[in-house]
Amino acid sequence: MPENKAEPTNPAFLIRVVEHIAANSNPNKCPEPVLPEYAFIGRSNVGKSSLINMLVNRKGLARTSGTPGKTQTINHFLVDNSWYIVDLPGYGYAKVSKVQREKWLRFTTRYLRTRANLMTLFVLIDGRIPPQESDVNFINFLGAEQIPFIIAITKTDKVPSPQLKKNRQAVEEALKPTWMELPRFIYTSAARKRGREEILEFIQQTNLLFRPAGPNP
Repeated sequence: MPENKAEPTNPAFLIRVVEHIAANSNPNKCPEPVLPEYAFIGRSNVGKSSLINMLVNRKGLARTSGTPGKTQTINHFLVDNSWYIVDLPGYGYAKVSKVQREKWLRFTTRYLRTRANLMTLFVLIDGRIPPQESDVNFINFLGAEQIPFIIAITKTDKVPSPQLKKNRQAVEEALKPTWMELPRFIYTSAARKRGREEILEFIQQTNLLFRPAGPNP
């Protein structure tokens, strides 16, 4: 059902209605690719659901949990009947079986490779710690597949600025061997709504570039 809560203070980023449309593990069953969409992914427990809830100014829209592996399907949220947020299962460690993790990986990878209306993937990295091997490997995979993405550094309110800067530099150093040009970074904090306007402004501008694709294969 649509959820309507208090509006953000900046009218340029007002979001009126957000509705959970679909949850599935088959990319072919995702909503028809007639609207632009923006997916969010990261290591398990990186703060993905909290960030999504902050972006749309809703509490509890995307489910949050202290247990890694809460998101187990491709979840589509329709925003103001004009674009989608997509909540993807996390990569890396989760308290589930290896078989289940491999299943997530297969359908998530297929989604990323085939989804014609995916405008940008937001890759979430925990700002409190240095990049993990799974982060670097996943980002390099996106480069090899030419999937457009932005790195969103999460939980920036929970780490001192010098350490945050050091951790970002560690990400950059880990990517330099395989990247001629480093990707864009956005600092975020769900608690302080840091990065909200920057992300929504990017989405607004990118939506203008969208051209509808054909039906799902």
